[in-house]
Amino acid sequence: MATTRQVARQRRHRRRLVLGAAAALTAAGVLAYLVMALLPGHKVDAGPAAASPLVTTQPKAAGTAGTASPSATPSPSSSPSASGSASPKTTATPKAAKSPSKGAQKSSRGSTTPPSAGRIRPHTLYQGVATAYQAGAGDGACLFGPSPDMMIAAMNTTDYETSRACGAYVLVRAANGKSVTVRITNECPLPCAPGQIDLSQQAFAELADLKVGRLPITWSLVSPSSLGTMSIRYKTGSSAYWCGIQVVGHRNPVVRLEVSTGNGWRQLPRTSFNYFISADGNGCGKAIRVTDIYGEQLTVSGLAVLPNVLQSTRVQFARH
Repeated sequence: MATTRQVARQRRHRRRLVLGAAAALTAAGVLAYLVMALLPGHKVDAGPAAASPLVTTQPKAAGTAGTASPSATPSPSSSPSASGSASPKTTATPKAAKSPSKGAQKSSRGSTTPPSAGRIRPHTLYQGVATAYQAGAGDGACLFGPSPDMMIAAMNTTDYETSRACGAYVLVRAANGKSVTVRITNECPLPCAPGQIDLSQQAFAELADLKVGRLPITWSLVSPSSLGTMSIRYKTGSSAYWCGIQVVGHRNPVVRLEVSTGNGWRQLPRTSFNYFISADGNGCGKAIRVTDIYGEQLTVSGLAVLPNVLQSTRVQFARH
């Protein structure tokens, strides 16, 4: 029989054999792992790691223009929706050469920005009815003052859109083939319906006899060719602490007016009487940037806060 010492020696020997075999298997596994890792195209799971968010960089969209529907014709009781029509055509305008200075005034033409959608859009035909009113000297809700000619009209309240239609030139056509181009200087309140235009009696007479009363028409926005530069007017009561700013004589409808501040450009809210208001005076007397319905921006600086004085500029929106 084996002694206790011999049994203990045999156990230690078996333990060494087991440990040696385990070490050999481990080494073989590691070697195989390394060989597999070195094989081309083979991915090795490195175990759990911190997740990283997926970041996708998209290039800036080029300033290309959309194409409007050639003949979107809403009914008199409806209006074009922001999603129902294609964007009107916008054309990038290069910066104009500087004109000789006139006092401290400076004017410049900037690049275009996407136009904001409104009820009256370029390249869109509208249906409605024409009526007539006594326009007097041609002044109206837009507060432009007396008109140099009487080819003017009042836009129905819906399409007037808080004075956004002010200054727009509209080509009005009657079923008899006659047409007239008018400038919107006034608002026609209810019961004037969407699509309706209240023409001055002089403008209505270009289409039909005044006795007709109501005349079915179609109309669309136009951009006249013979037009001088636009002007800026500060409202009566304006100062460095409060001011109202109005654009006069613009070729295309104005959709936005901004003033320069110490922190960049500030957009001013528009009133129904066609002035953009800075209630706290911030930006009054500073540079003014005006954007038309096509997205073109014109910047004018060096104008003093002169209440109720029409100050001319040297810029005008491009024709479309």
